[in-house]
Amino acid sequence: MRIIDLTQLIAPEMPVYPGTEPPRLLPANTYEESGFRETLLTLFSHTGTHMDAPAHLFPHRTTLDAFPASQFVGSALVLDCTDVPEGGVIGMERIEAVRQKADLAQFLLIRTGWDARWGTDAYFGNYPVISHEVANYLIASGKKGIGLDVIGVDPIADEGLTLHKLLYAQREIVVIENLCRLEACGEELFTFCALPLKYRNADGAPVRAVALVEERL
Repeated sequence: MRIIDLTQLIAPEMPVYPGTEPPRLLPANTYEESGFRETLLTLFSHTGTHMDAPAHLFPHRTTLDAFPASQFVGSALVLDCTDVPEGGVIGMERIEAVRQKADLAQFLLIRTGWDARWGTDAYFGNYPVISHEVANYLIASGKKGIGLDVIGVDPIADEGLTLHKLLYAQREIVVIENLCRLEACGEELFTFCALPLKYRNADGAPVRAVALVEERL
């Protein structure tokens, strides 16, 4: 079995969503002064590779700490959408092309190739987004979550967060953003794990996302 890390590194110089602050990693204790090293982490809950909860947008909806841990682990399929142009829409034809596997997957992970732009201004550009039909498919098929290698499920210009609201208004579903290296997962189903920090009333949290891919003879 191969274990593939799909997580971006948290660092002070990393990209963050416009309007938020970059993380701070400050020495709290040092080997010289305390005999051990400890770091004070200061970061927004939606920093780096992270997970959004329904409570991110709707009061009294489910927070990440209220979900069972089983919500964060399941079968997954990567949809290769790297040929979709900037500003393009990822439609149901992508799912129909692999419908049997897509129906079996508990997570759909959208690969646009946008993670290659991580660390540049282009990462905040006009990345491809899923259509409303795809969002409705996620709802109707009872998916645990959707993951993307871009900074948001909505276009960065959509301050109304239309797709987020469509998903969260109807389903106990999570959204994982800023994934990377999805090309390493292949075209078959695999086990996906994205475990968020468990803090009280969590509207979102950084995750360590990994793919567990069976070696095929």
